[in-house]
Amino acid sequence: MYYVVTGAAGFIGSNLVKALNERGETNIIAVDNLRTNADKFKNLTDCDIADYIDKEDFVGLLQDGSFDGILAAVLHEGACSDTMETDGHYMMENNYRYSLEILNHCQNEEVPFLYASSASVYGGGGVFKESREYESPLNVYAYSKFLFDQVVRRRWANRTSQIVGFRYFNVYGQREQHKGRMASVAFHFFNQYRADGYVKLFEGCDGYANGGQLRDFVSVEDVAKINMYFLDHPGKSGIFNLGTGKAQSFNDVAVATINALRAAKGENTLTLEQMHQQQLIRYIPFPDALRGKYQSYTQADIGALREIGYVEPLLNVEQGTTRYVNYMLEKSK
Repeated sequence: MYYVVTGAAGFIGSNLVKALNERGETNIIAVDNLRTNADKFKNLTDCDIADYIDKEDFVGLLQDGSFDGILAAVLHEGACSDTMETDGHYMMENNYRYSLEILNHCQNEEVPFLYASSASVYGGGGVFKESREYESPLNVYAYSKFLFDQVVRRRWANRTSQIVGFRYFNVYGQREQHKGRMASVAFHFFNQYRADGYVKLFEGCDGYANGGQLRDFVSVEDVAKINMYFLDHPGKSGIFNLGTGKAQSFNDVAVATINALRAAKGENTLTLEQMHQQQLIRYIPFPDALRGKYQSYTQADIGALREIGYVEPLLNVEQGTTRYVNYMLEKSK
């Protein structure tokens, strides 16, 4: 039996491939698109897979029966995640229609289907709970994720196998270097500080102080653990927020990143105020292009995740960022 991971060379997908390997699973079919970003292959060089299939070929192979009876589960992470993408046709075909094809196959074959949704479905609201009244996407990326969640809900009563949707909040961590401007702030802060000796954050907006906008930053280590938990519990299904349940500021990420880098050089830790005084943290104007499309506050309600049985502690920004910085320092040697 084979595991399929779509978006396998991407950020979360490659971490899931590695997590499967660490459990002794190597019968993995990696599905991705390397046409516009071939360097993503580097995320898989330390992983063991059985085959690689281009995303454009994969659905056709599903439809002609090539995978009938041989799939243990599908972990569907592949999507266009650029929230600034304005080609709505592309976004809906790539994120919505493509996902429907895979869902249909998994339901027909009674194959567990774990997929990436997004916290962006909540839009600018202040309540982040897995319920329709709190969902109001602000861009076409968010809408593509939102619409697929609605299809899953409509089919819920008649499902034939496990279906799990993860509404990822702000995920950061190893194997995201290919993402460019879409990489996490921790990644950008790490590189900015090493190159320039300071980091840049947005000035305040929506009533928040400079660098004070709040997000639920979740380590990809925890994302992988939770995906593996559901693979181990095929009787558990649902759409779940995947965050830490605690919002922290961009300033917190900057402080954690800088202090981890300073610690690696044997330097003392500093407070946010001290970093301001030493110009280690600087603020830049908030981009006009993001106004009205930006979530200044997110905090996952993880009650449903806890209620279904996931009880492990989650890394906070200080813990997760420090681990991530040390990983990047090791990789840069």
